[in-house]
Amino acid sequence: MSKEIEEKLDRIPVLNILVSILRKIKLPGLEGLSIYDLMEMYIVGIINGALTSRAGSIAFSFFMAIFPSLLFLLNLLPYVPIDGFQGSFIRAITSLLPDESGNFMNEIIVDIVKNKRGGLLSSTFLLSIFLMANGVSAIFAGFETSYYILKKRRFFQQYLYALGVGLILALLLISTVIVLGYTEIYIVRISDFAVKTTGFKISQTNEFWITIAKFSFLIVMVYLGTAILYYFGTHQGRRAKFFSPGALLTTVLIVLTSYLFGIYIANFSQYNELYGSIGALLILMMYIWLNANILLLGFELNASLDMLRIKKETS
Repeated sequence: MSKEIEEKLDRIPVLNILVSILRKIKLPGLEGLSIYDLMEMYIVGIINGALTSRAGSIAFSFFMAIFPSLLFLLNLLPYVPIDGFQGSFIRAITSLLPDESGNFMNEIIVDIVKNKRGGLLSSTFLLSIFLMANGVSAIFAGFETSYYILKKRRFFQQYLYALGVGLILALLLISTVIVLGYTEIYIVRISDFAVKTTGFKISQTNEFWITIAKFSFLIVMVYLGTAILYYFGTHQGRRAKFFSPGALLTTVLIVLTSYLFGIYIANFSQYNELYGSIGALLILMMYIWLNANILLLGFELNASLDMLRIKKETS
């Protein structure tokens, strides 16, 4: 690793002891490389990789893609002939957002769902595909700007990859919403049937475990989507395992950040008081930007691990 950095750290009291301990802890699967080696490469990659600028580009592209895609899905809802599905879908969408953004979006969603607009389906479908591909392409461009990515794809090749991955992620998202929606519908039906036939009511303990199961499924879907992005995002991505440490780190941080961000918005933020309904859009934009940073942090971890392997093989 960098001798200059190591020499500077060795001169700092207390920190040099911590560095010495980290050098002795070897990482499995990296042929003797230590936690210190990984941390050094990871931090250097983040500092030299202009992380927040790349996250801003990704956040803007996805913010542009969200509304046409959501509009397309919502315009499909009036045509779904399943009792209770529309309400379950709305609850599933708004539950993924912070409270202020969820309340703002709920009014718009209800209005769209109540009125059939067949003419919007084709236009929103095409626009959502175009902007979705742009959003995924922005993610891939953010990956390729990493300090440790040496080989880059050509523009059209990257856009084709982005389109394919975007369609996969769209199917993953639709499947997630359908599963969560159907689960809620059938739990309500089973509960009503049990009350009518046997008088049995679902206890708070059972409700707790049902909620845990739903969130566990959602976390698995987030992990799977993240793993897909990392695996197909760059040429070097497929050298690593599909289920990578970076995808795990990203999933954990997204869950943690979403929870803490929701608490912050509910208790401390004054965006809604200052800006009115526009504040909900600012909150949504900030939430996307935070997750874009997290997505890049996970990718940098994978890129650092890959670079460590390359250096070990060539040394």
